[in-house]
Amino acid sequence: MAVPLLDFQRQHAPLRNGLDAAYDRVISSGQFIFGPEVEAFEREIAEYLEVPHAVSLSSGTDALLVAMMALGIGPGDEVLCPAFTFFGTAGAVVRLGATPVWVDVLPDTFNLDLADAARKAGPATKAVIPVHLFGQPCDMDCLAALAKEHSIHVIEDAAQAVGARYGGRRVGSFGAFGAFSFYPTKNLGAFGDAGLLVTTDDGLAERAKHLRNHGMHPKYHHDVVGGNFRMDALQAALLRVKMPHLDAYHAARRAHAAFYNAALSGVEGLSLPMVHGGMESVWNQYTLRVGGGRRDALRAFLGAAGIGSEIYYPVPLHEQPCFAGTGRGGESVSVSSELARGVISIPVFPELTDRERAEVVGAVRRFFEEA
Repeated sequence: MAVPLLDFQRQHAPLRNGLDAAYDRVISSGQFIFGPEVEAFEREIAEYLEVPHAVSLSSGTDALLVAMMALGIGPGDEVLCPAFTFFGTAGAVVRLGATPVWVDVLPDTFNLDLADAARKAGPATKAVIPVHLFGQPCDMDCLAALAKEHSIHVIEDAAQAVGARYGGRRVGSFGAFGAFSFYPTKNLGAFGDAGLLVTTDDGLAERAKHLRNHGMHPKYHHDVVGGNFRMDALQAALLRVKMPHLDAYHAARRAHAAFYNAALSGVEGLSLPMVHGGMESVWNQYTLRVGGGRRDALRAFLGAAGIGSEIYYPVPLHEQPCFAGTGRGGESVSVSSELARGVISIPVFPELTDRERAEVVGAVRRFFEEA
């Protein structure tokens, strides 16, 4: 039985009438940039994330870029960045001329190793970017203490964690900024690129709004050099249709993760993802760690059985050729390198059926039992 890694059609089919109506509404309005759809989406997502300010943007990567621009980060500044995450996190740092400082991650949660971050913080450190990887929140209490001790900004990369909670509070609301992505594979996925910045600071919110529109305020007057980082009205309208279902999507993902945790517990050579107390993951990915250098063999085995999987991420950031000579700290991020060689993500999308879950578990267990 084939099981896909993702299936957008299953999610969108029940929403088709609402999606079609949203599309028609935007086309009929002739308002394709900013306007009422964008404003309504910003109000609704701000309420959901429990923050006063939400600034819609063109992508999650651009959200990180705008956040750092708003905070004045540039040449001569260092930014603490996990070595095991998506490229965009560090790419935004380097694009501004700042230096990424590679910080290792924890082997059980895949999130920032705060002890390593504390060791690597220095006088040039301007910010730290904790990534709530795969939908799992970072330890924000310890991170806040680190930021206070070193007087640095916190920019939360919550691209994969919309709706996740730490200590009952939505991620993205702890730092100077929280950055989100609505790339189609995210829990709240758009129909193209789209992103968001949130903040509790009035001044930072206004600065982000100016920067996303070429630094223009008022019209045709530019006090700063910004960029074209706007979210299309069509994406905002379509996201508004999906938003009311987001918590139900999360609940389904949690049920799948609980099933995997129970069914795969105790399999020798396999380590399961951990969620620590006080944290509420939204399971953007369910990621296994495979020991003994057998990850690629497991992926091939699953592929032969028609079961989708993906490797997030096969090359840690400090080993990417484009970052050669641009960062520091890469000599001591051994966990990141180990994870890159051993992780594999299996299907966890909300519409996954009980039969499909059982098929995935059966295939994984057969691989290890037949070895």
